[in-house]
Amino acid sequence: GEIELSTASKKLQIGLSYTLTRLGILHVLADREFKEKNYYRIFVRGIDNLKIFYESINKDGEEFDKIRKIKDYINSKKTTYTSYDVVPLSSKIISDLYQSSKVTYSELKAEGIEISNYIGNGERMSRRTFKRFIELLKENGGKEKYSQILRLSSLLDYIFCDRVVSIEKIKGPLDVYDVCIPQKENFVGGYGPLLLHNTVVQHQLSKWTDAEIIVFVGCGERGNEMTDVLLSFPKLKDPKTGKPLMQRTILIANTSNMPVAAREASIYTGITLAEYYRDMGYNVALMADSTSRWAEALREMSGRLEEMPGEEGYPAYLPSRLAEFYERAGRIICLGTDKREASLTTIGAVSPPGGDLSEPVTQATLRVVRVFWALVAELAYQRHFPAIHWLRSYSLYLDGLRDYFAEKVAPEWMELRGEAMVLLQKEDELKETVRLVGLDALSYQDRITMEVARSIREDFLQQFAFHEVDTYTPIKKQYLMLKLVLEYYHLSLEALEKDVPIDDLISLSMREEIAKAKYVPEEKIEEEIEKISQRLKDEMHKLKEGSKV
Repeated sequence: GEIELSTASKKLQIGLSYTLTRLGILHVLADREFKEKNYYRIFVRGIDNLKIFYESINKDGEEFDKIRKIKDYINSKKTTYTSYDVVPLSSKIISDLYQSSKVTYSELKAEGIEISNYIGNGERMSRRTFKRFIELLKENGGKEKYSQILRLSSLLDYIFCDRVVSIEKIKGPLDVYDVCIPQKENFVGGYGPLLLHNTVVQHQLSKWTDAEIIVFVGCGERGNEMTDVLLSFPKLKDPKTGKPLMQRTILIANTSNMPVAAREASIYTGITLAEYYRDMGYNVALMADSTSRWAEALREMSGRLEEMPGEEGYPAYLPSRLAEFYERAGRIICLGTDKREASLTTIGAVSPPGGDLSEPVTQATLRVVRVFWALVAELAYQRHFPAIHWLRSYSLYLDGLRDYFAEKVAPEWMELRGEAMVLLQKEDELKETVRLVGLDALSYQDRITMEVARSIREDFLQQFAFHEVDTYTPIKKQYLMLKLVLEYYHLSLEALEKDVPIDDLISLSMREEIAKAKYVPEEKIEEEIEKISQRLKDEMHKLKEGSKV
């Protein structure tokens, strides 16, 4: 009733774990030592998980002996119960629900629920059993009475409950954020892939932004998050100087349990300090996390002053206050005999409740700023980092930077960027068609568009913050990588006109080389891209010649 995958490579185990997670297959990681060697194992259990696993690896319909055994096991079993799919509710809660409901023992029995097992014998209900149990409660008029339990039932379609068996603090160069359980603060659970908070994005900005001074304002954030910043920033190295990042960083800590007036003052303190260093001739970057908490402080103080409220209770002057804050950023020529240019860049994190971008703080901010990064939860769930949505985000500086990119990077850089955006937009339009009728219903040109858009997303936009090379990509390297992806696109369209089979183009071995280009160091990238490009052209030429025959 289980599949075990075993390997001597820890990296391969983690990579497989990422793949299984993205496919929606729940699994367990373990390791053991045998004959003085470490072996890393993955276990897949439960009918549902085995079924997804079988369908994922049996795309071509060719069944090997082990695959056939999985199929036979799935077809022979009717139950979907597995101890890895249980609902963590105690027997007392189940008993209270049962006793206070109008559901009878015989009704439960008819649905295949032996309630005595979960009340007297201490067994835990599986997800499916629990949902059937809740449906019976709901049918017997318990919709309002059991609202919290009903909410848990609906959440079980999206979350997996697992017991925390141990909590261990693992010291390393970087911490994991926002993987929390009540009363325990941050913790590392298990040994597999984990979701990271946007603190990683802030770390990356602090390390790689072209600024000599970093001002970080924690406005209304949790106390342990500011503690994390205090502990982690001294360990981060400035890539340009090799010195601790803390030596060029100013931290202004204003946690959520501090007075409201202090929360309002923290933003102004940060921008004033940033202006002070900018006026001395430094390039300064200010990061405010989050301006939503600052706006909430303005709302609370405005209410106590009995001022006329605006939308959602915020003061009517909220847009002007936000504008005053952001408009203090910019480039200046410093006073003095020696000509010095300096700049102040403001990066504000907005935390709209429930991700609602129509709320007043977000809308007032969007009216002022010229660059917007939309962090989307669904991308984080797909393990796409940074989780910045490419279609919802924008920059209004494009036209102003066109000449700079043409001179410093390449004349066709903006055209390549525009073509990539068109492909991503086209992919988004085609997704609905694919969901309805499947990928095979698309034309060959549209299938190539889908493949190239995926390559842009995964091979170009997606980055690994903890990889020594992929953590930062200079603009010149970005240009070469994007040019290579789009070269594959143009060559594929030409090959389709020569009647090259679509499957040969999609399964081209050089696509893996294109994906690995992101891990090539900057000093070797031009030479390596040239080699990949030439081999790509050679393979495409062979496919065209083969189609003629």
